Amino acid sequence: MKIAVFLPNWIGDAVMATPALRAMRQEFSDSEIVSIQRPYVADVLDGLTLVDRSISWKSGETLTSQLRFLQQLRSEHFDLAVLFPNSFRSASLAFLAGIPRRVGINRDYRRWLLTDVLTAGDRQTPHPAIDEYLKIAAHVLGRENSEFPAASGMSRSMELAVTDQDRQRWNAFWNKQSAEFKSRPLICLNPGGAFGAAKHWPTTHFATLAQRITTDLKKSVLVVCGPAEKEEAIQIVEQAGHPFVTSLAGEPLHLGLTKAAIQQAELLVTTDSGPRHFAAPFQVPAVTLFGPTHQMWSETFYDRSLPVQLDLDCGPCQQRVCPLGHHRCMKELGADQVFRAVISLLDQQQRKAA
Repeated sequence: MKIAVFLPNWIGDAVMATPALRAMRQEFSDSEIVSIQRPYVADVLDGLTLVDRSISWKSGETLTSQLRFLQQLRSEHFDLAVLFPNSFRSASLAFLAGIPRRVGINRDYRRWLLTDVLTAGDRQTPHPAIDEYLKIAAHVLGRENSEFPAASGMSRSMELAVTDQDRQRWNAFWNKQSAEFKSRPLICLNPGGAFGAAKHWPTTHFATLAQRITTDLKKSVLVVCGPAEKEEAIQIVEQAGHPFVTSLAGEPLHLGLTKAAIQQAELLVTTDSGPRHFAAPFQVPAVTLFGPTHQMWSETFYDRSLPVQLDLDCGPCQQRVCPLGHHRCMKELGADQVFRAVISLLDQQQRKAA
C-alpha cells in the first residue's frame, strides 16, 4: 500500500503529529509512506524514519505550477490519503489526485471530498491537537473504538532527530564561543511566534530574564531564532548587555540548528511557538509563556514543562493581534515571574535526579 500523509502547516503541529505518524509506521511497516507538506515543515522530520520520503508544495504559486504539482500527486498512484490539516485545500488536492481513500475531519466544508469522515470536535471547547492527530491515525488503524489512547496501543510521546548536518551546524557555532561561555550550563530562549504578534513576549522582558539567568544562576544564555525572529534575537542580546548572552542570529539559520541547540540546553524558555515543541522529544525542561492562546489546544502531557499565564478577564482570546490594543496578557507577564518559574522547574528537575 502507498500512503500520502498531509502534514499540518505549522512546525509545532508537525511535531505533535509524530505520535500519529509513528503509530501508522508501526502498523504499515511494509507500506510506502510519503509526507506532503509545506517546504518549511519538511525539516521537522529530518533524521526520523516515520516516512519514507516527502513531497513539498507551496501556496501562492502560478496556476501552471499548481497543475504540475497536482499531476505529480496523480502520478504517485496513492492508495490512501491521511489528512492532518483541516483545510479544504488539502482535501481537494487528495480528491483531485485521484486517491481512492481519503481520511480527515469534517471541517471547512469538505465533507464531500472525503471517503472517511471523522466528526469534528467543538471548536469552542479547547482540546489537544496531538489527540486529534492520534484519533485520525486510530481510525486508519481501525482502533477508533478503543479506550483512547492507552487501549489503542498509541503513545503521545513525540519524536525528533538531529542529523549529522545539524550537528555540524551546531559545532560551527559552538566552537566560536569562549571557554567560559561553554563551561556554564546552557539555557535557551525562544522568542516570537508565527501565529501573530499577540504571542510575542516583549523584547525587554526577554533581555531582563537573560540578565537574571546569567548573573544570578551563573548560566549561559542562547537566544534561538528563525529568519522572522532574527532582529528580535539581536535586540535581546544587545539589551541584555552580558558576555554570556548570545544568539544564533549571526549563523546561517536552519531549523536543524535550532533543534540541535535546544537538544543541548539544560532548559528552554519559550513563547507558545513551534520550537517550544522541540523540548519534549529531547527531554529538555521547558517554561512556556502563554498569552492569547488556551493551553489545552497545544497540550502535549509533557511532565517536564511548566506553563506560565496570567489570569485575565479578556483571555485567552485566541486572536493573532490583541483586539483591545493593550496586550496585557504578555506585557504584564513580568521577567521576575518567569525567572521564578525557571528556578522552580530547575529545582524540580534536581529533586527528581537526586
